[in-house]
Amino acid sequence: MLEKEAELQLLCLGGENQHRAPCSLVFPLLRQPLRAGMRGKVGLLFCFWFLLWRPSAGMFVVEKNSLKITTPNFLKGVYESAIGNFGVPQYGGSLVGTVIYPKANQKSCKSFEDFDVSFKTKPGGLPIFLLTDRGDCFFTLKAWNAQNCGAAAILVSDDIVEPLITMDTPEEQNAGADYIQKITIPSALITKKLGDNIKKALSSGEMVTISLDWTEALPHPDERVEYEFWTNSNDECGAKCESQIEFVKNFKGAAQILEQKGYTQFTPHYITWYCPEAFILSKQCKSQCINHGRYCAPDPEQDFSKGYDGKDVVVQNLRQVCFHKVANESGKPWLWWDYVSDFAVRCPIKENKYTKECANQVIQSLGMDLKKIDECMGDPDADADNPVLKAEQDTQIGKGSRGDVTILPTLVINNRQYRGKLDKGTVLKAICAGFQETTEPAICLTPDMETNECLENNGGCWQDKSANVTACRDTFRGRVCECPVVQGVKFIGDGYTHCEGLCF
Repeated sequence: MLEKEAELQLLCLGGENQHRAPCSLVFPLLRQPLRAGMRGKVGLLFCFWFLLWRPSAGMFVVEKNSLKITTPNFLKGVYESAIGNFGVPQYGGSLVGTVIYPKANQKSCKSFEDFDVSFKTKPGGLPIFLLTDRGDCFFTLKAWNAQNCGAAAILVSDDIVEPLITMDTPEEQNAGADYIQKITIPSALITKKLGDNIKKALSSGEMVTISLDWTEALPHPDERVEYEFWTNSNDECGAKCESQIEFVKNFKGAAQILEQKGYTQFTPHYITWYCPEAFILSKQCKSQCINHGRYCAPDPEQDFSKGYDGKDVVVQNLRQVCFHKVANESGKPWLWWDYVSDFAVRCPIKENKYTKECANQVIQSLGMDLKKIDECMGDPDADADNPVLKAEQDTQIGKGSRGDVTILPTLVINNRQYRGKLDKGTVLKAICAGFQETTEPAICLTPDMETNECLENNGGCWQDKSANVTACRDTFRGRVCECPVVQGVKFIGDGYTHCEGLCF
């Protein structure tokens, strides 16, 4: 690549948006170091596998949010922007700010402290959105430098005319993964045309005011949120694996409470590839596939001569899928979170405990039926389809508004792919944005999750101060003015100017 950046367009998969993405982005684990002479062969082999597996009807969907320009008049309008796969998108909310395009460091690849520049919001002023140009460094580094200089959000202007792409995190081990997890501002990629028009307005002395809106970035049709987590049992793939394991451990408590009370329906998923028939007898396919090349995963250490093989990863992934299926049948699907987090602690690859025996010990400690799980897994040596893994491959294909799942990890919320960093608070906010308004669980209405708009001027709703009765009802997305029911008395009215009490 000419630029040190990561974008989620799939060059090796074909399709319209095949601009500058490396084949290795199809499966991030391939970006780990290989033994000399093996790197190119393995990377190309896996890319070839996925090319053959993926049907022509599949697609990668760029998740977008609304960008509304309110001033100047000649730019007024609503535009699309692509949500970055890092930082904290404000799912369910919006953010208003003014745009600044720096005179120096316009690609934001260096610290703005070197230029004695600050974009911190002044008292009484609007937050600053930093407009920067694409190129020369990682998207995440641009966002990190923008955040450190006080910007409230970063807008990255594309440098060529093309459809919007998804800005992703870098995969290289030396890319500084620590700072990536500390990015908390939202990011958006905009088209070259829009970026050029904003720069033109700014150069003319115009003030450009923008509202970034994520209120409709995720569907919110009803009182239950359905979400998927595409993950992997491998714990030796660097920062990506570490972030997945930490997320499972930290999110486990909230996930289990939401599931137990019926607020959510969670399903874990795992990506596999198949080996082309011409390579089934090769050393690579034999060591990385089960069921005669039908289901494959990369070697966890990226070294065929030692340690565990890709087929070991596939088997453990299959065991985790089957654990969830058996737990779901027993009425306790939330035990999956316990199993995966306990397995990561008790059975790591680096301690040579990534085995069936260790996995069975964890399963037994959670009171699950080993026989049922083994029956679900089937025979990995059989020259036949495995129904469970075949279903996983079918589910990986995008349907409706949800695109193909092509990267690990991926969260899908209400059939829409989540973008942003993988941590408890950020993901929980996105899930809260998936509830129909007024149906959110209490955890979504805590002060650290949202602002109670009923606390200021009663949210503009009706109230009877003497009786301490209000029509303002706080929600995750804002508030609704809805006449209440108080001690068996139903109030009726418009909720804004009047409510009258009627006894049942």
